[in-house]
Amino acid sequence: MPDRILIVDDDDALRESLEMILASEGYGVTTACSGDQALARVEEVPVDIVLCDVRMPGLDGFELLPQIARKLPGVPVVMMSAYGSEDLAIEAMKLGAYDYVAKPFQPSEILLTLRKAMERERLRRANEQLQRDVERAVGERPIVAASAVMIELLELVERTAAYKTTALLTGESGTGKEVLARAIHGQSPRRAEPFIAVNCGAIPEPLLESELFGHAKGAFTGANRARRGLFAEADGGTLFLDEIAELPQSLQVKLLRVLQEEEVRPVGESKPVEIDVRVIAATSRDLEAMIEEGTFREDLYYRLNVMRLEIPALRERREDISLLCDHFLAHYRDSLGKAVRSIADDALDRLIHYDWPGNVRELQNVIERSVILADGERLGLEHLPSNIVQAKTTGEGSDSRFFAMKAARRRFEIDLIRRALKETDGNRTHAAKLLEISHRALLYKIKEYGIRD
Repeated sequence: MPDRILIVDDDDALRESLEMILASEGYGVTTACSGDQALARVEEVPVDIVLCDVRMPGLDGFELLPQIARKLPGVPVVMMSAYGSEDLAIEAMKLGAYDYVAKPFQPSEILLTLRKAMERERLRRANEQLQRDVERAVGERPIVAASAVMIELLELVERTAAYKTTALLTGESGTGKEVLARAIHGQSPRRAEPFIAVNCGAIPEPLLESELFGHAKGAFTGANRARRGLFAEADGGTLFLDEIAELPQSLQVKLLRVLQEEEVRPVGESKPVEIDVRVIAATSRDLEAMIEEGTFREDLYYRLNVMRLEIPALRERREDISLLCDHFLAHYRDSLGKAVRSIADDALDRLIHYDWPGNVRELQNVIERSVILADGERLGLEHLPSNIVQAKTTGEGSDSRFFAMKAARRRFEIDLIRRALKETDGNRTHAAKLLEISHRALLYKIKEYGIRD
């Protein structure tokens, strides 16, 4: 189906001229001679882009723009005017216009502007669909990422999810290991079955065996009735063992047996019970060092480490920080009933260049606190914690070479993507094959780098 354009202009000659030019280029065209007629048109026919004059009798372009935005959310609007000035262009952008062109214009100019607007709209829709797919996969806690390292990790998650294989998630505290575990479960054939999470360091050692494997009635003092363990609760689904390094050595042996035999023996029972559970373990500690120290079993480590997914620290994927800020800002704006809708540039710059020792969890807490403190529609420096505001920004110290390398990689990837898109005439599926990355990874990178064909 051709892209559908609504032309709104009270100049009959210009309107007819534009209609012929655009129709000859294969666009579907609808016209309106006034703002009121344009509002009626969008109720009658589908519209992909609006080309609108600023000065018109009755409802002018600036008055029409917010009404179009409400009726056609996300549809690009290009404003036109014979009274071209920088102030008019800025005002149009503030009101939500995609672009502004001054009359008179060449057909090639308006066609180029429309192509750019349509490509932006296609990319927006593709990214929205991608986000919906991710949210469907991971439930209410979507993974927000644009960095190459996280895109590669999400691709590994997708491949891992299809199998029952045991996975080991490693990374610093606060990087989101449980969120990633839920993503694996949510994309697996087990998604309709239970996802059970347990922190191995949060349960006292005498109770942990019973908690994991269950117990028979009378197995110990206080066991007044039989109880199913977490493995049995997770039967058919996924059991997430967080902080696996905290598991006592006596239980490491029993966990290894469960993984090998696919059966558990509740405390006080003589017969084992078969289970069908996918185990995902996680730790922020160095298990290899613990093996050397003799505090973690090597055979259990190899049984858990079939698929290892290393989650990078937030300071190693700074490209994701602004997206995470937007995500948390929207969440807390809605849940706290606040008016704040954006983050000031200087505040965002501080957030991006802070080192985040607490990783994503710390960033989430900072945004929640800042939204609570913000009174207006913008979150500023004055709402951030003093340690972030006063922190030495990246590039002032020894990290500057790291960011120079990142910038070089960014330029290199942008150049490769542009060349691939040019080679394939803008076909992103074919371009992804040339680049030897997934179509999803290419969409992420196009969004991250702001690339247009």
